[in-house]
Amino acid sequence: MVTSEAARRRFAETVAPHLDDAYGLARWLTGSATDAEDVVQEACIRALSALDGAPSERPRPWLLAIVRNTAFTWLAKNRPASVTLTDDWPALEAAAAKASSGPPDPEQALIAAADEASLEAAIGSLPHAFREVVVMRDINGLSYREIAAAIGAPVGTVMSRLARGRAHLVQSLGARR
Repeated sequence: MVTSEAARRRFAETVAPHLDDAYGLARWLTGSATDAEDVVQEACIRALSALDGAPSERPRPWLLAIVRNTAFTWLAKNRPASVTLTDDWPALEAAAAKASSGPPDPEQALIAAADEASLEAAIGSLPHAFREVVVMRDINGLSYREIAAAIGAPVGTVMSRLARGRAHLVQSLGARR
């Protein structure tokens, strides 16, 4: 694929600022950091080829829609019909290490790591439809309209899935306590 300098510049302006969110969504959808990298790379290739039709006002939901669709295509091709998600402990440990600043209190560090692991497990156990809206809203900070545009569903459906996903999280985290 040969790209012009203008296309590279437009890619850097439109797609590059949202790569962290794209990776985060892909990681939650695939359940693996390595698989998420593959999905984001494929999504970037798709985004580059569709850059002429990219919305200039809202590139973030546009890119996340591409990542979402790419992840589902990748999962269908590379995973059996029943998707089994695995924990990515190295990424969890790295995030826990990064979050600590100064001399850590061992008890607080252990509690924080356990809470983070519980939350990650609870989010990972959500059905895909709920997980994607919870991640897009509560982790990536997208608006309801942006999520609706990304997943191709009405805003009411997004709100409903978000409420149900959060209820599942509350129930799951409450049961673990």
